[in-house]
Amino acid sequence: MNTMNPKVDEYLGKAKKWQEEFEKLRMIILDCGLTEELKWGCPCYTFEKSNIVLIHGFKEYCALLFFKGALLKDPKGILIQQTENVQAGRQIRFTNVREIVKMKTVLKAYIHEAIEVEKAGLKVKYKKTSEFKIPEEFQNTLDATPALKNAFDALTPGRQRAYLFYFSQPKQFKTRESRIEKCMQQILNGKGLNDR
Repeated sequence: MNTMNPKVDEYLGKAKKWQEEFEKLRMIILDCGLTEELKWGCPCYTFEKSNIVLIHGFKEYCALLFFKGALLKDPKGILIQQTENVQAGRQIRFTNVREIVKMKTVLKAYIHEAIEVEKAGLKVKYKKTSEFKIPEEFQNTLDATPALKNAFDALTPGRQRAYLFYFSQPKQFKTRESRIEKCMQQILNGKGLNDR
């Protein structure tokens, strides 16, 4: 059994929801020989400094997030892709402790497979920014504003993708246009969607 991280003890002590589920998941993961850390405000488990799995809670469920879940075989069909834009991570979701206890053996098998994926040095093949669809409204704005196109092209691929996701989410044309309008200056300033 690997050692427990005091930061995670503190996190679990403060958890208002899913506390029992988090504790159970923690014991299963530590039993697999991973190193426990607190990253992004969540219990995170690593193998030789590489992230393997994270425990996190939401309103409706708590989950194990496998960082390279897209590479796991998933014989039980239990891995969930949070949204269509998530490329690597996959979740296994729970709503109570009984589900976790019942799946203990399966969870350990998935965690061990995730460790093997890391040991083998396997990488998730990410889509390039150029493979993402540019919303028509944004393409029209880029065509009409060369300075904006140059500024957008100069952004990092991750920042470009964040904008493309953000602009393409709304179903209504007016909302998409409004988002583009609001972000133009930020793009011209060379900043990403969440940069301040």
